Amino acid sequence: MKKLVFVLALSLGSLTAFAQDAEEAQAEAAEATEVVAAQDDFSEISADELPEAVTAAVSKNYPTAKIDKAYVNEEKQYKLEVSLEDGTSGTLYADENGNWIEM
Repeated sequence: MKKLVFVLALSLGSLTAFAQDAEEAQAEAAEATEVVAAQDDFSEISADELPEAVTAAVSKNYPTAKIDKAYVNEEKQYKLEVSLEDGTSGTLYADENGNWIEM
């Protein structure tokens, strides 16, 4: 009988842990959706309108990069489409202080 109670207790504990994992996964999925939505709120600006800290960060970390297009959102985060001398291109994200953001 003790073994049966022990097995039932373990089973209940496992189910509770599984339910918590499912709730955490749903919360993470909702958070990821918010990040994607934030990326869509960028408005194009001229590269001349970028803060000095952002252009300095690009020059320091990507000395051969040319900023092709620049965008800003309400949180003063900047999306930069850049191209390098070797022909490669990419997108960088930075805050107004020139700190890189992963999106």
